[in-house]
Amino acid sequence: MARKTYVELVDDLSGDKADETVSFALDGVAYEIDLSSENAEKFRAELGAWIDKARRVGGRRTRGAASGARTGNDSSKIREWAREAGYEVPDRGRISGTIRKAYEEAHGE
Repeated sequence: MARKTYVELVDDLSGDKADETVSFALDGVAYEIDLSSENAEKFRAELGAWIDKARRVGGRRTRGAASGARTGNDSSKIREWAREAGYEVPDRGRISGTIRKAYEEAHGE
């Protein structure tokens, strides 16, 4: 018998569907919070004034497209491939790492 497990991210503030996991650190402790796009935007805006005055001490920038970064077109290709390969994948939102890895292995990436 086949079994498929689904993970649905839930916005930690509103209880609605979350679109992304936001990572941040304070006083040497790293945190993650699952947020809808709207709440993630609010979170970043509220921290913006503080970040503008702060010094960056490491880490990597995760926003924006760098060379070789995945785009929305890649996501649609991955979704199409996943469905043809028998995976159940949502029409929108995050694509699981398991599906991305299977896609990359199938396409020699």
